[in-house]
Amino acid sequence: MSNTTTVGNFVLPPLPYEYAALEPHISAQIMKLHHDVHHKAYVTNLNAAIKEQGIAYESNNITAQIEFQSKIKFNGGGHINHSLFWQNLAPANSTDVHVGHELKHAIEQEWGSFDKFEAEFTQTLMGIQGSGWGWLIKRKDGSLALATTQNQDPVTGDTPLIGIDFWEHSYYLQYYTDKASYVKNIYQVLNWKTAEDRYKHGASLKLL
Repeated sequence: MSNTTTVGNFVLPPLPYEYAALEPHISAQIMKLHHDVHHKAYVTNLNAAIKEQGIAYESNNITAQIEFQSKIKFNGGGHINHSLFWQNLAPANSTDVHVGHELKHAIEQEWGSFDKFEAEFTQTLMGIQGSGWGWLIKRKDGSLALATTQNQDPVTGDTPLIGIDFWEHSYYLQYYTDKASYVKNIYQVLNWKTAEDRYKHGASLKLL
């Protein structure tokens, strides 16, 4: 299991499982690169942007303040999304990959069946142009919906139950351009226990 790495004000959270825990669906090579390089870069750049924005604020440089706002949004979103993402995954042989009763019932109420939900989720993911994320969300009114966000924009306002990273770095080393196989396989390691907890209690995420 990887260790927590301190990078300025925010820190890179440890994976809650070994790098190879999701094989053969997601390779250890991808998990190590994705977590230790890509997520760490978002944390490093977020801390740097926050520091530089503070300097710009003290010097009353409004242009620089605006510039660093966009960097904070991008890298902060990357930190939030990936911190949620690691919690959204579990080894395929664990009980966490089984859909809980309440959430499964809500999904069946919304889509008619779990298979229809999964088919629409796949269509939503495959429709992402460029880099982004696909989400199963709980709206403020309690209903479920599918959503996408571009780049590293996080879900705001609603509760993210399941998030799937659709950036190339999340699959390319193993699946190359075969996005459909990536989707099919990541379904096998989705942590539905976490999703059920989020459905019942909200997505509590404390970033350090």
